[in-house]
Amino acid sequence: MSSHNAHTKGLLLTALGGLTLTVDIPLIRLADGSPWTIMLLRTGTTLIAALVIWAVWRASSRNAPQLIPGWSGLVVALCYGLTGVTFVTAVYHTSTADLVFILAFNTVFAALLSWLFLRERPRLVTIVAMLVMIAGVLIIVGGSVGTGHLFGDFMALCSAFFVALAITISRASRKDMGFTALVGVVLPLALAAFMVSGEGLHVTAPWWIIFNGAIIMPISFFCLANGPKYISGPEVAMFYLLETVLAPVWVWLIFAETPSRNSLIGGTILIVALVAHSLWQLQEGRKRRADLVVHHPA
Repeated sequence: MSSHNAHTKGLLLTALGGLTLTVDIPLIRLADGSPWTIMLLRTGTTLIAALVIWAVWRASSRNAPQLIPGWSGLVVALCYGLTGVTFVTAVYHTSTADLVFILAFNTVFAALLSWLFLRERPRLVTIVAMLVMIAGVLIIVGGSVGTGHLFGDFMALCSAFFVALAITISRASRKDMGFTALVGVVLPLALAAFMVSGEGLHVTAPWWIIFNGAIIMPISFFCLANGPKYISGPEVAMFYLLETVLAPVWVWLIFAETPSRNSLIGGTILIVALVAHSLWQLQEGRKRRADLVVHHPA
């Protein structure tokens, strides 16, 4: 495959993954159930779908990736499992806008973790972008004081941290973690099953969450996990922003949930900082590739 075709494939894959992910929160809300029931159905159907896809892939090809590649895969699966718990908890304890804006903060956590553990010192532009994003999150969290959303915002921040930790470990190990995020749902599934055994199932429209877990989650995770093979990190990050921008729009259209003033101000700051930084990274990448061609012509 030529580099141009590979890049186009990467853009299409990641765009599909990013767009699909934008309906995750609306589907959770449409199912209208208790947090533990929603977590049980969402993770249970995701796990079944992932295992079926993997079994078919393994039966038809010798190149099927491992579900959990070694100890690093186990830690990554644990991180994604903790993300599953904190994410669903956040959906029920804060607004959709606050949740997706704070989730975008995972890029700051990823940069800090890469600095600490991979010795990848960020450039001055990255540090400035991180400080601007921290200010954006503080504005959102500040607006949640006294509204009952503070716990939900903290859970969203935990989700962002665990995703960043999973990404950092995946990058350090250089192993294929395509299925690891999907298998990681075993932890929230076990926890939800234990809780539901005591309180029973409570859900009004289970088909929404079953569709979410069986179709939406596998498509979005698989596409977003494979995108970085073909396109750069900044380009992938831009497609992750689709959820940040569109999820609050879908929830506003369906449930008439209007974001607060602080949420809109902080969210705008986060998005502008992320887009500006991603565009800068893309420009730097083009410069480096151009320099390589000049100094090492074919």
